[in-house]
Amino acid sequence: MSDSNDGEHQSSRHGLNKQRVLEYLEQHPDQTNKREIARALGVKGSGRVALRQILKQLEADGAVARTGKRAFTSTETPPTTTVVQFESIDEHGELIGRAQGQEGLYGPNIVYAGFTGKRSGSAPARLDRALCRVEKDKNDVWHARVIKVFDAAPKLSVVGLFEANKYGGRVTPASRKNKHEYLIESSDVKDADDGDIVRIVPKNSKRDGPQRARIVEILGRMDEPRAASILALHSHDVPDEFSDSVLRDAENAKAIQTTREDLTHLPLLTIDPEDARDHDDAVCAWPDEDPTNKNGWVVIVAIADVAAFVRNNTPLDNEAYRRGNSTYFPDRVAPMLPETLSADQCSLRENELRETLAVEMRFSASGDKIGHRFIRGRMKSHAKLSYRQAQDAIDGNPDEKAAPLLETAIKPLWDAWHCVNKARSKREPLDLDLPERRITMSAVGAITGVALKERFDAHKLIEEFMIQANVCAAETLEEKRSPLIYRIHEEPSDEKIAALGNFLPTVGLKWTKGQTKTAGRFNALLEQARNNDMEYPVSVIVLRSQSQARYAHQNLGHFGLNLTRYAHFTSPIRRYSDLIVHRALIRALNLGPDGLTDEELVRLEEISEHLTLTERRSMAAERDAADRYLAAFMADKVGAEFEGRISGVTSAGLFVRLDETGADGFIPAAHLEGDFWIHDEDHSALVGERSQKRYEMSAPVQVRLKEATPLTGGLLFEMLTDPVPARKDLGQVSRPARTHRRGNSNRFKSGKQGRPKNVRLSKKKR
Repeated sequence: MSDSNDGEHQSSRHGLNKQRVLEYLEQHPDQTNKREIARALGVKGSGRVALRQILKQLEADGAVARTGKRAFTSTETPPTTTVVQFESIDEHGELIGRAQGQEGLYGPNIVYAGFTGKRSGSAPARLDRALCRVEKDKNDVWHARVIKVFDAAPKLSVVGLFEANKYGGRVTPASRKNKHEYLIESSDVKDADDGDIVRIVPKNSKRDGPQRARIVEILGRMDEPRAASILALHSHDVPDEFSDSVLRDAENAKAIQTTREDLTHLPLLTIDPEDARDHDDAVCAWPDEDPTNKNGWVVIVAIADVAAFVRNNTPLDNEAYRRGNSTYFPDRVAPMLPETLSADQCSLRENELRETLAVEMRFSASGDKIGHRFIRGRMKSHAKLSYRQAQDAIDGNPDEKAAPLLETAIKPLWDAWHCVNKARSKREPLDLDLPERRITMSAVGAITGVALKERFDAHKLIEEFMIQANVCAAETLEEKRSPLIYRIHEEPSDEKIAALGNFLPTVGLKWTKGQTKTAGRFNALLEQARNNDMEYPVSVIVLRSQSQARYAHQNLGHFGLNLTRYAHFTSPIRRYSDLIVHRALIRALNLGPDGLTDEELVRLEEISEHLTLTERRSMAAERDAADRYLAAFMADKVGAEFEGRISGVTSAGLFVRLDETGADGFIPAAHLEGDFWIHDEDHSALVGERSQKRYEMSAPVQVRLKEATPLTGGLLFEMLTDPVPARKDLGQVSRPARTHRRGNSNRFKSGKQGRPKNVRLSKKKR
């Protein structure tokens, strides 16, 4: 008798059959382990064998799914509390998932329906997993209310390049940190072709065996010109598409009805990069006519009134919060808001009526702010100028567009800025001005070149007026005792200052121990470096000594700007933090019914942490995209020689940044000639053990390009410059002491005979 027949015989003998077990599981989705099922159905003794056989057959038929080692559930009735993985967005913009069992996903589609009770947080996204409360409505549609969001997509999946073969294929990860190569069986290829960029989910694999995975999404082609940004978007899980419900919400958005002041007569201008598509801010200035403020100035900064269109807890608002900010790549933008708002209704377009939340600021002749007020109004931008146009106009070369505005709008702005700049100079913010690179691209996405971004007084003017407006927002909200999200920048840590102090003697400078940490002290150091012709290396190391700015619900000040209170107010089209500050001002000043809600007030700590994370996610994605575009640009230059500077030193080798393009590449210490190379961490150098010659941080070098890998953005260089002579003033650097290990006292800590962990052996010595 076969196993199945034997199972059926035992089942009938004990009053069990598939239908009875299945009905029980559907009626009791939360009492599903074998012991509970047996107790409920009155199964005892040898009947348990029959129950086990029925469950096994139902699982093979797909009627039940295993949710644990001894637990089962009907695939038609998921448990009321279960893990749901959200797989897709349907044609109505709804986020759809399925229950997750031990062997994968099972059961009916489940629609995301928010959080349980008063719980809130960052909404789950496609490929996210969450513990959910699941229930069916009167229309037989299953809904999931989230209790807790688990791992997001980047932790569950890997993005990489698929290479097909007769067995299926393999995927090489796009991240340089992931050293695995994943085997894809033919059944897991999912229609991917050779050269596709794919997202994979690793499968259970033996620890020492090959890593296996299945393809869950095809993202694009590696041979597309825009592959670098596709890789960066998906590797960092930056959302790049809006659901239909969000797009509908944006299309139907109308400005809130409230009292507004008419600002259309003011000569407000937008001054932005040439390729800007959204315009958050406009500015104008005129001499203060108040006789008590002789030679003073009035400046208005008008900001797009995004809060009037994006209402709290709508699909549009929830998606903007999830994104946190816009992400900018050389060839595209992943915007925080759909284009109908970001580039149209909320953008301060030239000669079009727009809603605004503006601040009017009054400055004394010495540049000190002596008063301000916020205005909810309507405005028209009198002109859209680029930084170059505005600068050319003030330098005496206005074009046809700027010429009529020179006397009435542009010159007053510059005069007001010169006035405000007096107080800025006294304040002494950190004066770091490192050059930025700009990747230029053709219409089809091919890289045409890499150039330094031009830096004009026009940039500084806009920056300073935006800083002043941000200060006004923080001051007003504090005065009204309103909680808010601050933009904070803490002072450098003692550890980073110690590292700075150790490095400076290598360039003939010093940081006196115990000296107060102030932005002015750093500026004095930078000025010394300029006089020593060491501005670039010192600027780099000073930048690295600084803390990262972040968002917080408590005020810790802004060290870099040397300000006691600061909040982001001026870019609500592209930063959710600014939208929160706008809502807080509307509530605090009674400017309309669309202010910050009580729910948002109690969540400010959570919101601050979330927005800090999304900002850093975007920064990492933007950096990775630039690296990949530069690697693609350099791919046909393998073998060419370049000038650069050492931009980083580790025990593994040297990082070099090229002067011409700003591209960063690596030289392994093992590839450096002629010595054992020891990492002198205190002085940021690799030092030859025998010769004591040095490769030092920021030293100019010549290198040859050996490899360029667009998939990861990696460049591998060969060093052509000899190390600098030994430095007696910095002392002898020697090989670390041996570390004795149990069972082998002759080995170094690295486990390699005769070589410590942080020493690399050159090819010649190997």
